Amino acid sequence: MPSATSTITVQEYSQLNDPGNATVDFGRDDFFWSYTEQPHKTRRQAIIKAHPEVLTQLPPCLELKVTKLCGPEPLTKYVVLVVFSIQLIIAIALRNTPIMSLTFLLAAYTIGATANQNLFLAIHEISHNLAFKSPSANRLVAVFANLPIGLPYSAAFRPYHLTHHKSLGVEGLDTDLPTALEAFFLDSVLGKAFFCTFQILFYAVRPMMIYRLPLTQIHLFNIFAQVLFNYLLVRYAGANALAYLIMSSFLAGSLHPCAGHFIAEHYVFEQQPYGAREPANLVPVPETFSYYGTLNILTYNVGFHNEHHDFPAIPWTRLPVLHEMAKEYYTSLPHHESWTWVIWQFIWDKEVGLWCRVKRKEGDKKVRAWRGDELGSIKQKGASIPAVEQG
Repeated sequence: MPSATSTITVQEYSQLNDPGNATVDFGRDDFFWSYTEQPHKTRRQAIIKAHPEVLTQLPPCLELKVTKLCGPEPLTKYVVLVVFSIQLIIAIALRNTPIMSLTFLLAAYTIGATANQNLFLAIHEISHNLAFKSPSANRLVAVFANLPIGLPYSAAFRPYHLTHHKSLGVEGLDTDLPTALEAFFLDSVLGKAFFCTFQILFYAVRPMMIYRLPLTQIHLFNIFAQVLFNYLLVRYAGANALAYLIMSSFLAGSLHPCAGHFIAEHYVFEQQPYGAREPANLVPVPETFSYYGTLNILTYNVGFHNEHHDFPAIPWTRLPVLHEMAKEYYTSLPHHESWTWVIWQFIWDKEVGLWCRVKRKEGDKKVRAWRGDELGSIKQKGASIPAVEQG
C-alpha cells in the first residue's frame, strides 16, 4: 500500500532538466506530482492563436472580455424553475408514502437523484455568473436552486469551486483533490466502493477540513432561506416530503449514473508511461477528462469538462460549439464513454483509485512547457507553442 507521507525536494531548474540530478525522496505518496502549469490556460491561449477565425468572428474570452460565446445563458433560470417545480410536486405527492417503500425509493433514485444532480450542476453553472449579468442575481438564483437539495451549500460552493479552477491540483487549495489520508485508507475495492457510495459527503466535508471560508451575508442568507423552506415544507407537507429531497441529494452523489461525473472529471484512468509518478521525470499527465455522451442533456453539459476548464466563461449551451470550433484540440484528448463504467472501473480496477490524481505544490517552479501534442493539438504534434512557453 502506498505511503501516506510526502517529501519532495526540488533543485534548480537546470538540474530538473536532467532528471538524474534531481533529489527526490521516494518515500512519498503515490499521487502524480506535476511541475508544469495546469494545461487549461495554455490550451486556451493556443486555441485562440491557432484559430484566427475565433478572433475575427468572436472576440476572445480571455481576460474576462464579453463575447458571443461567453456570458450568461438565459435558458438556465427556466431550467432551474422547471426542475425545482418537479421536485416540489413529487415531494408533496409522496408526503404520505412510507420512506422505505419501493415507490418512495424508486422515485428518489430515478427522478429525485437525477433532478438534484441537475440542480447541483445548475449551481455549478451559476457559480461562474452564467445565469444573469448581475452577480447578485446569480447568488440569489443559486440559493433558489439550492432549496430542493435540502441542505444549504450554494454560497460556500462558489469560492471553493472558483479556487478549484484557479489552482487546479494545488494541494491545500483545490478541495476537489482527495487527501492522502483518504487515499491511504480507501485503497481497496471495499474502500473505493465506500467512497463512491458516500462521495457526496466527502465533497461536502472535505473543503471545510482543508480551509474554512469566512461567514458572509450570502452564507447567512443561504442558511436562512434553506431553514425557512425546510420548515414550511415539513409544516405543510410533512417530514416525508423533506426526506424525499434529502434522499434525492444523497443518491445524486452516490451510486448513480450521473454521479459518475465527479470521478470522471479529474481522476487518471489511462495507464501512464513508466515513471510518470516520479516528479523528476517531468512526464506530463492529463488531469482533466471530458465525456460526450447523452447524460450531458441532464447535467448542463458538464461532461465537456476540458472545454469548461479551458473557457469557464462559456455557458453550458455553447460548450459543444467551442468543441466543434477547436475540435483538433479536443478529439485526441483521452475522454470517457460512460459515467456508469467510470464508477464500475474505479471500484474494481486495481490500477485506479484515489491516488490517481495530479497534484502540484503552490509556488513550485513550473519547469517546462506543454507541447502541442500534450495539449491535444493534432496540428502541432511534437512542437512547442512559442506563444505560451513557460519559463
